Amino acid sequence: MEIKKIGLILALASSSSLVNAEIRIGVVTSSSGPIAMVGIPQKNSIALLPKTIGGEAVKYFSLDDASDPTASVKAVTKLISENNVDAIIGPSGSPNAMAVIGTIAKAGVPLLAPVGTASVVLPMDAQKKWVFKTTQNDNLIATAIIDDMVKRGYKTVGFIGTSDPYGENWKKVFSDLAAKKGIKIVAQESFQRQDTSLTGQALKLVAKKPQAILVAAPGSSAVTPQVALFDRGYKGQMYQTHGAALDEFLKLGGKKVENTILAASLMLVINEIPNTHPSKAISSKYINDYKKLNGHSPATFGANVYDAGLLLNAAIPVALKSAKPGTPQFRAALRTALENTKNLAGTQGVYNMTPADHSGFDARGRVMIIVKNGKWTLLK
Repeated sequence: MEIKKIGLILALASSSSLVNAEIRIGVVTSSSGPIAMVGIPQKNSIALLPKTIGGEAVKYFSLDDASDPTASVKAVTKLISENNVDAIIGPSGSPNAMAVIGTIAKAGVPLLAPVGTASVVLPMDAQKKWVFKTTQNDNLIATAIIDDMVKRGYKTVGFIGTSDPYGENWKKVFSDLAAKKGIKIVAQESFQRQDTSLTGQALKLVAKKPQAILVAAPGSSAVTPQVALFDRGYKGQMYQTHGAALDEFLKLGGKKVENTILAASLMLVINEIPNTHPSKAISSKYINDYKKLNGHSPATFGANVYDAGLLLNAAIPVALKSAKPGTPQFRAALRTALENTKNLAGTQGVYNMTPADHSGFDARGRVMIIVKNGKWTLLK
């Protein structure tokens, strides 16, 4: 009889050990390495995430993957196996996020990915159903850019993007949309994020004399091809994706990025956004809180982590109704709750998730912007 009691106590202890005393959230950022300009504001935004949700304390575990996809997988594995996290925010880069999908799906841990490429959630499948994206999908941004090109009467364009999931998916999306609108892509080039000289690619693009050129690259890597094109005498209209939406783009590019057009977050031109926009108040709060903490304004990439906190803040109370933190049941319930997010205003748009759409943004998640006098300006 005593042996049975001991066995029962051990079984109960074992099962209860799976339950966390608090909600545990892992965060993986590239706060060092080639995409640190993206990762640093994301890491800095962790301090602004909710400390309690649904009456439960929240503990964050932050790791740096140094912009390396292999390190991202190791970090995610550590967070799951050692820290028993209920969800993960990150990683910062598109290749990094793509690399960890199999790991988080196998473990059944929701991933809130603050990355550019839509490939992390499209096409939806059994693995990607565990991923939720806190940035605008490429198609949403690309449609706005193509519409602007059509409005200006452009018939020929060039394209240059990074040789990774971000640039490759943009190449596909942009090519498909351009073809539908009768715009011919006369030259396509690619490059590595760490490349410092793009003379060859620039010369090939300039030789084809496109009326406009789109650069598809994240963070500081967006500057290099545009500067190379300027230096080789290109005079056509330059476009960038939302990957270039950071003040460092303006600082690094200087006069060589003047008049660049992009579709991106309203955060870049928050003072020009009407108060009636559903994201104006929350975006302003994030910017002000970040300034108080860090002494300067955040890049939009930081807001993608902040929005992950908003999504979790809405979804966790729902998941708590059916399971305890630290259990597979809680993580599954959290995934379902995230997927059912409706009309949640974030810093950059309104989230309406569905089983097929794990980004959830509509046209309210983008504005057209132009660089004027070295500053972001709402394109009118």
